[in-house]
Amino acid sequence: MSLAKVGMHQTILYPLITEDAVALIETENKLVFVVNKKATKYDIKYAVESLYQVEVDKVNVLTTPQVLKKAFVRLNPKYQAANLAIKLGIL
Repeated sequence: MSLAKVGMHQTILYPLITEDAVALIETENKLVFVVNKKATKYDIKYAVESLYQVEVDKVNVLTTPQVLKKAFVRLNPKYQAANLAIKLGIL
């Protein structure tokens, strides 16, 4: 089931704020989000692009042992992850 029909706000649950996540923002232009367990990479890319008006180059996902699904979202070089993080209140 694609979550695009369900809604972007149910795809992206919240941004993840850890030391490692902040390091990824600064070094690799990536943001980390906790997402719905049923979300696909396409759903995540669509939701981030629509909600934050940025272009996404790549999405990687992993499921933690605590059964959280994390999405590592690399932004297009035209957009700075640090600027979006400030807008979201992460930095």
